[in-house]
Formats: sequence, structure tokens, C-alpha cells
Amino acid sequence: MFLSPIKIMVIVAVVLLLMGPDKLPEVAHRLGSSWRALKRIQERVESEVRDAIPDLPSTGDIARIVRSPINLLNQLSDQVDAKEAAEVRKNAPPPPRPRRWPPRSSPRPVDPLSREPRIRRRRLIRR
Repeated sequence: MFLSPIKIMVIVAVVLLLMGPDKLPEVAHRLGSSWRALKRIQERVESEVRDAIPDLPSTGDIARIVRSPINLLNQLSDQVDAKEAAEVRKNAPPPPRPRRWPPRSSPRPVDPLSREPRIRRRRLIRR
């Protein structure tokens, strides 16, 4: 149940009419002190639970989980995917080194005209 600002103002007006303006500070003081006591109890219980269970997520995370359990499942699946990807990268062979172009051991390009005298020389030697 959500209290809108209009509803809160109506409640304050009714309290003012019932209590009167002279008793209102006393009531406000009691409400404030009881609220403070309730917060202290909440903090003490939370600290005891956190001492007993150290891996417990933060209160904000728990509230987010309760509001959207699908979001929690998405986060858990993303964590599992990340772990699996890390394992695959760890166990995969190293990537091949990039090839240089042109390769170092490649012969120089041969000009067909420059080969011609060699061929003639070979023919002359064979004869």
C-alpha cells in the first residue's frame, strides 16, 4: 500500500484535529523515538545475521532480488557464461601468429626478360 502525499496530508490534518496543536509535539517526539528504536533493532538484527552469514548480499541487493527475481537469474547466467568463456580461453591453444606479407623467405619476383639470357646460356652450355 502506497501513501500518496495527499493521503499523508489528510492524516496529519485529522491528527491535528483530534490531538490539538498543543499535544502534537509530544506525539511527534514519541513517534520519532519509537522509530529510532525500531531502526536500532533492525540494525542489530542485520549485523547479527551478517556475522552468522558473511557471504550474504547487501540489503539493497536483497531488495532488488525480491523485486525482480528474473534479474537475479540473468545475473547468475551471465556469471556462469563469463566463467565458461574464461575456461575456454584458458584451455584454448594460442592463436596463430599473423603472417607477414610478403613472407621473409619468398624469392624475389623474376622478370621474364631477365630470365631469357640465363636460358640462352644454359642452352649454349648444353650444346
